[in-house]
Amino acid sequence: MPPKDGKSAKKKEGNISKAERERLQREAEEQRRREEEEARVIAEREEIERLERERIEQEKQELLELKDRERREDELNELRHILDENHSAVTAWESECRDKAKWECYMRCDGSPDPSVQPEINSFISLWREDSETQIQLVLENCALALQLTNELDFLLSEGPNPCVAQQYRETLLCLQSLIHIKLDQATEELLKSANSHSDIETGNMQTVVQDENVTLCLWANLNKNPRFKGFHFEEVGLGFELPKPLAVHDIAVRILHTRYDHLSHHSQQKQVQRRRSMMEAILTPPTENTAAVQDRKMEGEGDEGESSKQVEEDSRSVRSESRKQSAVSVISSKEGRKSSSVKPLEEGESQMEEITTALEADQNGSDSSPAEPVTDSADAHIVDLQQFTPLGGVFYFDVFHLPPQSHIVKGWEMRELLETGLQIFPYPTEQTRVQSSTSVKLDENSSTVASSPVGVTVALPDSVLFLEDPHVAHWDPIGQHWRADCISEASYDEETHSITFKMNTFSAFTLLQESYANMPFQSWELRPLGQDSALFTITGALIEVSITVKGKQCMLHMEETKNLDHLLGKWMSPSELQKAMQRAGINVFVNEYSDKYVSINPKDPLIEHTVYEQMALMSSAVAFSWSRWNTQCGQEHLVLQACEQLEAGPVAEEEWSLYLLGAQRNQHLKMKEHDDSFSPELTEGSEFHSTFLHMLRQDMSTEGQARVRQSHYLYTDTVQRLLCATRVLTYS
Repeated sequence: MPPKDGKSAKKKEGNISKAERERLQREAEEQRRREEEEARVIAEREEIERLERERIEQEKQELLELKDRERREDELNELRHILDENHSAVTAWESECRDKAKWECYMRCDGSPDPSVQPEINSFISLWREDSETQIQLVLENCALALQLTNELDFLLSEGPNPCVAQQYRETLLCLQSLIHIKLDQATEELLKSANSHSDIETGNMQTVVQDENVTLCLWANLNKNPRFKGFHFEEVGLGFELPKPLAVHDIAVRILHTRYDHLSHHSQQKQVQRRRSMMEAILTPPTENTAAVQDRKMEGEGDEGESSKQVEEDSRSVRSESRKQSAVSVISSKEGRKSSSVKPLEEGESQMEEITTALEADQNGSDSSPAEPVTDSADAHIVDLQQFTPLGGVFYFDVFHLPPQSHIVKGWEMRELLETGLQIFPYPTEQTRVQSSTSVKLDENSSTVASSPVGVTVALPDSVLFLEDPHVAHWDPIGQHWRADCISEASYDEETHSITFKMNTFSAFTLLQESYANMPFQSWELRPLGQDSALFTITGALIEVSITVKGKQCMLHMEETKNLDHLLGKWMSPSELQKAMQRAGINVFVNEYSDKYVSINPKDPLIEHTVYEQMALMSSAVAFSWSRWNTQCGQEHLVLQACEQLEAGPVAEEEWSLYLLGAQRNQHLKMKEHDDSFSPELTEGSEFHSTFLHMLRQDMSTEGQARVRQSHYLYTDTVQRLLCATRVLTYS
């Protein structure tokens, strides 16, 4: 019986549990419905609140856009008026400076000609060419005057005269450069004629060094003809050579003429420009009728020949006409597209936000910012591309000459054989060395020349140049008018002595090269004010940091841990003079139309970029600017940079910087900071849209800052703008 009672108890307990479960299920269902209802109500309330917030934001956005459109014309007109006034003032000042320089040149009365006056410069050239003076010091003085005239001609050409006058200047320039080298050759010959009277007691040969600020002339004459002679080093100037063994027994003289100027590279540059133009013309030339088809029709007969040629002419005319029409339409549509993109206002703020977000996502997914292919001649890979490489330190003319007949004393008379041939080049490799080499060295299948003993050269790097990397060597090809990188072997750079040693297949002019854009792309940059009409522009490049102080219309370069640049550092110069001096010294932070072919850049719309530089220059007396990492992720049509008001000289505190998003139609102050994790185009509290960066910055500036901006001198503004446009830090950082 007890087990039976246990079963009934369990059964009763099971019945209770089932009822309880049903009750609990009902309660749970009711609870779920209540929660769903509450969630629905909350969701509806949140949706209503969200829509209300969006409506308020939309109203604010529309109000800001309306205010921006209402004042857009006034802001643009004010900016245009300021820029036009400054431009007119700068143009008038430059014209006044040119007139003053001409008057000073006229009143100089030192006997030097005016290179812009053709009769004067022609008379100077004719008289100097006929002058028989060959004494080296007097020749160097005359060469210095001629170099001064070439510099003046370069300046006149840089001002963009009319084509006829420019052609006269170029012809005069080439004539002066050629005459300088001729006079140096004549002076060299005169020194070599008396080599035996200046021979060294120890070596029995003649070695001498003559130099001034423009030229270093090293001469060695082989009077002893010692077959064991290997080479000579001119210790005082850091130049030396190793002579091939076959030359040690010949009557020869070796000259190393180092000119700190470069009168060769411009020939190669002209050739390369002409080649680029011909390549572009070949690409742009419309396809004409097949030549073979024309020839076939010519063979059909006399009567058909006239009709065929007429048809060919008509076809070619129609092709050219269609090409011109198509080109014209392309240009017009391009201009209309540019005009519409730069004039049409953005009606909706959301479209701009979507555009920026899309560009941001595209950049984050990986955009291709590799440099475009350079437009160079690929027919000869050994020709140096002078857009990619820059010759530094001048030119080294490395020559071997026949030693002129020496004088002899006979019965108290000094006798010398006089030759009218002038300085004669000694051919090397000689025929004898070619024959000897051919018996011991096999010709390469693809080579047309016979290998010969190379010539060794040692060059101490010029003190006036900073090489950021180990220098390259190139020799001059007088036939092709190019610098070439072949025929140079065993090049090695000694960091302790700052000298480079290499071997050449023959005697030839050579130069030292450095990559033009070794210091690019820039890692960062900053422009901050130092006071009224004064600022510090700092660029941190890939290898070195460069700082330029701007004060009024003058610039001064500063660099740390740099030696041997005393002629450049701490010197006040105009922006154009500073740019030339820095590039000659191997410190290049400036770009040109070909730079993007060799540097990985952050491409931006050039019109927007230029407009921003103009406004940065206007505000640079009171506002500091700096790079932003977000500039690479906002697309080509927008720029992002940091800015803040800075009235005291000194570094800017990190928390003081603000981010600005700039475009063709709208500029805005962003709420985000530089070190935020993601980009957001949201406006900062209390900010508004403005059509110009100038007015965008003005809205938050103090009275003192605005006064300093208004008092900025037009020459200072122009100087800062020139530096910004020459470096293009917004694209090359």
